Amino acid sequence: MSPSPADIDAVEPLPDEWLVIIDPQAIFADPATSPWGSPMWAATVPRIARLATAYEGRVVVTRFVADLGIGGSWASYYDDWPFALVPDEDPLYAVVPELVGLTEHVVTEPTFGKWGPQLRAVVGDQPRLALAGVATDCCVIATAIPAGDAGATVRVVAGACAGSTPAMHEQALGAMEMFAPQVTVV
Repeated sequence: MSPSPADIDAVEPLPDEWLVIIDPQAIFADPATSPWGSPMWAATVPRIARLATAYEGRVVVTRFVADLGIGGSWASYYDDWPFALVPDEDPLYAVVPELVGLTEHVVTEPTFGKWGPQLRAVVGDQPRLALAGVATDCCVIATAIPAGDAGATVRVVAGACAGSTPAMHEQALGAMEMFAPQVTVV
């Protein structure tokens, strides 16, 4: 079971650990606005804001933005989700108001996983990371496992993550727990 909101206050930054807030965007924030909206987001965003305060100066915000030019399986993906084929500047891809301006470090990628050259340029090749954001069962897990596999030490802050559903959130946390000690769930 995921930690309670009060448990977030018990998560202390480790030395040199970065908080990576994955995809805190309008497109994922409200099921009434987008089919990708998480029903868990409204409860999660204040927890993320509290965490960001503890990590001041070591926060990265990531963003997902559609890119048809990526090709491959993404073409079929966007056949299923054409609503997401809007430009980067579209309000759907805006960071939610509660988290705007947290950091100057913003990484935008056209993929679920955000572990790549842009993020490594900010945090280093084998950093300590605390992950929060949305969706636990998509972009969070797709970032956590490759980062851990590359040698990063990853803590997934369960109470600061929002899944596409509570059940999918729990399943993703369980899957990530199998990757300890590279990836741990706190």
